[in-house]
Amino acid sequence: MRDGYEPAVIEAVLLRLTQDRYIDDTGYAARVARTRLRIDGLGRNRIRQDLRARGVPPDAAEGGLAEALGEVPESEALDRVARRYWRNRTSDEPRQRLRKLWVFLTRRGFPSDLVRARLAELWPRWRDALDGLEAPEDED
Repeated sequence: MRDGYEPAVIEAVLLRLTQDRYIDDTGYAARVARTRLRIDGLGRNRIRQDLRARGVPPDAAEGGLAEALGEVPESEALDRVARRYWRNRTSDEPRQRLRKLWVFLTRRGFPSDLVRARLAELWPRWRDALDGLEAPEDED
C-alpha cells in the first residue's frame, strides 16, 4: 500500500502466496514447535509463549503446536532434559534435587502434571519429595 499498490492486488498476491504455502502460519508454528521440543527441550507452555512473541496468531500457534506434539512426544523431551539435569546436579541430596528439577522443568514450560508423573516414574525412590508442589501461576 505504501508503494501505491491497490488493495485488490495486494489481497490477490497474499491469497496466492497462502495457497502456494509461502505464507503458512500453522506450518511455521509446527516447525518452530518441533525444534523447540526436540532441540531446545522446552515444553508446550514455553513454546506457546514463544510463538505468541513471534506474532503467530493464536489459532495457528495451537494448530502448529498440536501437530508438533503429535510427532515429538513431550514426555521424551522432558525425560531427556530431566536426565541431563540430574547428572549435572550431583551436589544436592536426591529429594532436594528432585524438587529443584520439578521447578526447573515447569519453568521450561512442561505441564506440572506431566512433570510430576515423569519424575515419579524416573526416580520412584524419592517420589515423596514431589508432594505439595504447586503448579506455577502462569501455567496454561
